[in-house]
Formats: sequence, structure tokens, C-alpha cells
Amino acid sequence: MKRPIQGVLPVFQTPFHDDFSIDFATLAHEIEWLYDQGADGIVMGMVSETLRLSGEEREALAEAACRLGSARGLVVISAGAESTHTAVHYARHAEAVGADAVMVIPPIAVAVGEDDLRGYYEAILNAIQIPVIVQDASGYVGRPMSIAMQAALYHDYGDQVMFKPEAAPIGPRLSALRDATAGRAPVFEGAGGIALVDSFRRGVVGTMPGADLIDALVALWRALHAGDEARIYRLSLPISALIAVQNSLDAFLAVEKYLLVKRGIFQNSLVRGPVGYHLDAETRAEVDRLYEQVQAALRETATV
Repeated sequence: MKRPIQGVLPVFQTPFHDDFSIDFATLAHEIEWLYDQGADGIVMGMVSETLRLSGEEREALAEAACRLGSARGLVVISAGAESTHTAVHYARHAEAVGADAVMVIPPIAVAVGEDDLRGYYEAILNAIQIPVIVQDASGYVGRPMSIAMQAALYHDYGDQVMFKPEAAPIGPRLSALRDATAGRAPVFEGAGGIALVDSFRRGVVGTMPGADLIDALVALWRALHAGDEARIYRLSLPISALIAVQNSLDAFLAVEKYLLVKRGIFQNSLVRGPVGYHLDAETRAEVDRLYEQVQAALRETATV
């Protein structure tokens, strides 16, 4: 029986050795830790540095994620590419190695017209049997997709299509997508958790945050399901303040890897360059202060 794709599905960070080759031993430790903290699955996505990997590395990382993660939960693998041919290849590979779903950003090097974009997603949907999560990653790269095109994909392919909308304004666009699909399309919060409370109230089936705050985001997800308003806001406010520091893809990578080192999960915070953001001493100090606020909220609400 297929597992429902829902819940807290963190996007894992890819650890590197000093020579920037993938550190698979640390990856295994990270994935075990994520499940120990209550994650429902794992995702290989943008903050896994997918766009900075070679094709061979992407496939090796996908295989490792499925091998290490499938026994304990869901595994979603990024399959977006600059050509339909390559995206279909990655999607088929992900399905073959055991992924529960693929997540697909559109091409980002060119401004793709709506007809071509729809054809890109249709080719992927027709090539595999597992669900395709349409990721509008325009909060970081590319440009927003139209609600009408996304809704049309859902109308034609049903629950094989899921969504992770990240275009601003996130809340109103999420509601527009929900309404355009009569509330049936499965949608994930995709802003790192900063919009989780609002997105939950708009009907998301899960969230795909980074790995660094997994314990706090699992606790927040459970508080939302319990309707515990006091706990919801005690947790969400410091979480949101910390995520707000991360205002670009490279900022997410820098902060998340810094915290994974701080938490004893990673050996280093190496990010493949060139990068557009470096964590300076003052920002690092603010991240430390906000992280302590998140942990204090966890401790306080654990006894409630």
C-alpha cells in the first residue's frame, strides 16, 4: 500500500568532505537524526545543492537518499532540469531507485512560455507512475507559474500532481491554487516554515523545511494539528524570526549548515561555490541568539 505523501518532510543538506566530494557517512547520520526528531520523510531539493551537483552525483545522492531513508519514511527526489529530456531521465531514475515522489522545478535559464512549461510537466507525468510535486521555486529562482496552468495540470492528472508554491505573496497564491482545484490538490508549505501557520490554515498537507530546525518544526506541526494556539505561537514566532534571516537560497544554505555543525550533525559548513552569501560574525551571533530562543520555546512548551 502506498504511503500518503504528507507531514513534515525536511529537505536535507548535502555534507561535503574538505575536497567538496559528497560525505555519504555524514549524510547517513543526518537522515537518521531527522527521523529520530520525528520527520515523516526526507526530500532532496534546492537546499541539497542539487543545482551544484554533476549528473552522476545527483543520481548517486538520489540512490543514497532512497537507500537510507525509505525504511523509516517517505523519500522525495528533485528531478527538475533545463531540458525536458534530462528532467524525464532524472524522474525515471528516481522512480527506479525507490522514490515515493519527485519534485520538479521548471527550467530557470530561459523564460519558458506557458505552453512549453505545461509540456515539460506533462512529459514527466507521462513518463512515471509516482506523484510529481510541481515546485514554483520563484521565491529563489525563475519566475512565477500561473495558477491556471497549475490547476489545469491537476484537472488532467489528478492526485499524481502535487504542489509546492513559493511565489510571493505565498498565502494568497496558495489559497488561489486551493480554490482553483476545489480544495482537492495536495499542497505543501515551501517557505522553510516561516509561513507554516498561515499555510496550515489555508489547507496544506505538509511542509518541506530545512533540516536544521526539524525538532521545532515537528513540534509546531503537531501543535497545529492539536489546535493548541498558545503553543503554536510560542513556537512559530522564534522559528519565523530565525528563518527571516535566511533571505536567499545561499543564505538558507549558510545558516542551515552552520546550525547543523552547531548541533553536532555536520563536521563542517562547506557550501559549493561560487556563492552569493557569506555568514558574517554579526549575523552568526544573531542566529545563535535566535536559535536559543527556538530551543527555549521547545523546552517551555514540552511541559505544557
